[in-house]
Amino acid sequence: MSNQKPIGVFDSGIGGLTVANAITKTLPNEQLIYFGDTAHFPYGDKERASVKKYCEEIADFLLTHNCKALIIACNTASSACAESLKKHLPTDIPLINVIQPVVDYVVNFDNDNKIGIIATKGTTNSRVYPKLILKGNNNLQVASAATPLLAPMIEEGFFSNNISKSIIASYLSKKNIIDINSLILGCTHYPIIEEEIKSFYTSNNKDVKVINSAKIVAEATKNILTKLKLLSHSKSANHLFFVSDYTSSFEESSKIFFGETVKLTKKHLWK
Repeated sequence: MSNQKPIGVFDSGIGGLTVANAITKTLPNEQLIYFGDTAHFPYGDKERASVKKYCEEIADFLLTHNCKALIIACNTASSACAESLKKHLPTDIPLINVIQPVVDYVVNFDNDNKIGIIATKGTTNSRVYPKLILKGNNNLQVASAATPLLAPMIEEGFFSNNISKSIIASYLSKKNIIDINSLILGCTHYPIIEEEIKSFYTSNNKDVKVINSAKIVAEATKNILTKLKLLSHSKSANHLFFVSDYTSSFEESSKIFFGETVKLTKKHLWK
């Protein structure tokens, strides 16, 4: 397989742009082909069977662009279909999800660490994070909280304002995650409000390590491509961005991450 082929990245909306941005910084020579399934956002309240169907069709589309690797840049999709999608893909295409690299990172924490996880209802109800973390280190304490308003809030452009500040404070004050030492941002939308989350803890005199999954996934991608000798060693073509339905918030968010408005191509894969 040619190492100059692109990397496919997909999410239910703009959240995966946090992963895409982290990858461009960690692997500046790589070309990305991004697909945001904005027509079906949010995945967090969809049936698992529906999410699997969407992901398989998106993966098939990305493979038509000769992607050398695929990244599920969505926690809900990662929990719902990482294993089934791996079986769906050709055996020579590495599939990277956004959950396992974070689990690998936190299982090495001190045993007295209490880890909090905020995520969509779909990811929280799957209990994928607690199961995998405790399997890797059963001395850790793990607490989860569903935060279903955060992704739609971000998708609609409501962040860094009084609305987001109030919603974030309400969620982070939940009883079961009030005394945590570390917080996993269990949705790829959440790094967009990382600084607001840190500000909440600072203003309340709490020392909580906020774990940005996007950066961890980017490093994991680098390690996997290096091991498979698939790293691009010269600048590849420009990134391509596809959405299943046009949204102005996607366009605005792309400016935040890439410094300029990216060209969006609408591609509806479903009849």
